[in-house]
Amino acid sequence: MLSVWSVVALSWAVCCAAASADPVAFKTLDRGDQSNIEEAREVVVRTPAEWTAFWKQHAPNQRRPAVDFTRSMIVGVFLGFRPTGGHSVEITRIDREGADLVVTYRERRPDKSDIVTQVITMPYQLVTIERFAGPVRFTRAGERGPARAE
Repeated sequence: MLSVWSVVALSWAVCCAAASADPVAFKTLDRGDQSNIEEAREVVVRTPAEWTAFWKQHAPNQRRPAVDFTRSMIVGVFLGFRPTGGHSVEITRIDREGADLVVTYRERRPDKSDIVTQVITMPYQLVTIERFAGPVRFTRAGERGPARAE
């Protein structure tokens, strides 16, 4: 016969197993500190038309990387305008949580003691992942909840 504590422990284990995250593999497509995207933005690109339009905003004078949108999609994080060098963004993990995809990223800011270039930067990272039809949420590493849903 199960005790009350056994039932509670079993219920908790089932609940947590159902809510666990499944890691999703990703590959960096483009990353840097110079973009024409001057405002902070999280992006999800699922079609060739969206990719063409977005690339014209991001880097119109550069060749657009080829992506097979029948199998893949793109997610990215743009930090927007930064007054100096030393800023960067890194997508640290992507997880499938139930019906959602959760993109976790980390922003690096220079310390006051760092020597940085005195140039305006717009840091970003774009990655490709396997095609996913559901909602995509973005969250900064160390935060709980979405930064913004796409």
